[in-house]
Amino acid sequence: MTRHLLEVDDLTPAELVRVLALARRPDPPAVLAGRGVGLVFEKPSTRTRHSTELAVVQLGGHPVSSQAAEVGLDTRESAEDVARTLACYHAAIGARVYEHAKVERMAAAVDVPVVNLLSEDSHPLQALADLLTVEDALGRLAGVRLAYVGDFNNVARSLGLAAAMTGMEVAFGCPAGFGPAPADLDRMAFALEGAPPGAAGEGVAVTHRPADAVEGADVVYTDVWASMGHEAEAEQRRRSFEGFTVDDGLVRLASRDAIVLHDLPAHRGEEITASVLDSHRSRVWLQAANRMSAARGALLFLLGEGR
Repeated sequence: MTRHLLEVDDLTPAELVRVLALARRPDPPAVLAGRGVGLVFEKPSTRTRHSTELAVVQLGGHPVSSQAAEVGLDTRESAEDVARTLACYHAAIGARVYEHAKVERMAAAVDVPVVNLLSEDSHPLQALADLLTVEDALGRLAGVRLAYVGDFNNVARSLGLAAAMTGMEVAFGCPAGFGPAPADLDRMAFALEGAPPGAAGEGVAVTHRPADAVEGADVVYTDVWASMGHEAEAEQRRRSFEGFTVDDGLVRLASRDAIVLHDLPAHRGEEITASVLDSHRSRVWLQAANRMSAARGALLFLLGEGR
């Protein structure tokens, strides 16, 4: 049966652990030798394009990237027909889109794996890279206390699911109106049920006070306040997120050896200060590097390696 990765919980907790292990293989098999992977970028990208293209190359394949103007999802051609066309040539498809429904429709139309490279709802490969980074820095996932400060966006949603599935404790510090919806909390609670036995700790918490979220945390994570496509709301969001900047004072409330993560690009002086982003606690460049490992592990799994 063809498997797709549209959100982290398309995997079981055991499969998620397997993907992380595949991502760490120093000598990945050339499962894409002589084959291609079609990559569609409705949204522009730096880290996603470079990391995914190189992951395909490391697996012996040839990546072919198409930009929004070349493809015209649902304008020049339907998302389903784009996927069907790419499936004629490629072993897998990756798509970075605005509406999450587009990757769902693409996956439903083809019998090759489809990977969500980002949608407005989720960012699963980023969450895989985040888990790899936490494990690199702290040596474990289960029992780690993670604080996410800022907007509960696509990155936060996938991160929350991935953290719950691996037995991490998660606290979201978000302004009123910008936190997880009840459906998101229900989904994370369901993911938490599959976490390693005895490792789930206190589960998922939500607060409107960033200090409460960060107190004693092992990982402090933030993201931009206005995600791509919401730039028109930037000024209003700056007012709404006043007091939610991850600065030195906030980070001092975390554990002594806490690390700081940001999926990038960062707006220094808004959601995070330069002194924190560029500090010894920051692991943002390791996090960016792990995007390639995450893509490699996901492709290996979806193409049948170790399943």
